[in-house]
Amino acid sequence: MKYTDSICYFRDGFLSAKDANLNIASSPVLYGLSVYTVFAATWNKSTKELYVFRLKDHFKRLKNSANIMDFDSFVSDWTYEKFEKIVLELLKRNAVEENVLVRATVFIDEIAAGTKIHGLKNSLSVYAYPMGEILPRNGIHACVSSWQRTADNAIPSRAKINGSYANASLMKNEALLNGYDEAISVDKNGHVCEGTVANICIVRDGQLITPDPATDILEGITRDTILRLSEMAKIPTIQRSIARSELYVAEEVFMCGSSAQITPVLSIDRRQIADGKSGPITEKLKALLGQLQNGSNKNFSEWTQKVV
Repeated sequence: MKYTDSICYFRDGFLSAKDANLNIASSPVLYGLSVYTVFAATWNKSTKELYVFRLKDHFKRLKNSANIMDFDSFVSDWTYEKFEKIVLELLKRNAVEENVLVRATVFIDEIAAGTKIHGLKNSLSVYAYPMGEILPRNGIHACVSSWQRTADNAIPSRAKINGSYANASLMKNEALLNGYDEAISVDKNGHVCEGTVANICIVRDGQLITPDPATDILEGITRDTILRLSEMAKIPTIQRSIARSELYVAEEVFMCGSSAQITPVLSIDRRQIADGKSGPITEKLKALLGQLQNGSNKNFSEWTQKVV
């Protein structure tokens, strides 16, 4: 499918994506006053079925983000049942038969309202687009960014706020200009946070380690999935702060997220990670995640929803 030829949900109904537009003086355009979530809808080629992954959790995070930003009418008026109906209808109207991402955004739907938030109109948009590769799936070369991760007390990190991605964009731009695929952020204490669009995990002495939620990270749903899958696969895990130098001596490093899926990191700051290949734990978790998303692994069947 092509986004430009697709059907989307915008404000109060379905329409052509070409007709879904915002005023140049609107709050999300001027101030980035919108929050979003993005999740996978995976096509199972064997069964010819489409599965949405962890839809309830994505709605919960969207509502939590709206609550943090005080988008009060969305928080009070929207239910999961209403959201679910729109998402499933969107996928059916577009006759999706491939792996796609679905992006749902709540925005302040006002013109020239200044920086105000509370009591203003909230609207929803939802659209789907081909998954593609936001990062090269066979592995990336990353750098630690010179830009510091925005602190939670400045722009809340556990909310997916569109405006906060200016911070990530500066990191990504710097990385690309310097010949890397991706950037890794650190907080004010120099502790590793995440990539520009995904959480980060490392492996040391066979243990999976990921930054704890107090390290200015987004509490990623794929990150949570990885922790649950690791527990099932008897891989020891811990959430704690990670020092920059630990990245260089890790046995494995990978990024994880709805868009990035699981992407191995082959080098950081031009230092090769282990043998410079995707490691065994990374590959095991990648396979398990793929089986979950296409509905073929029934261990967490409550996480997948078939589109019928």
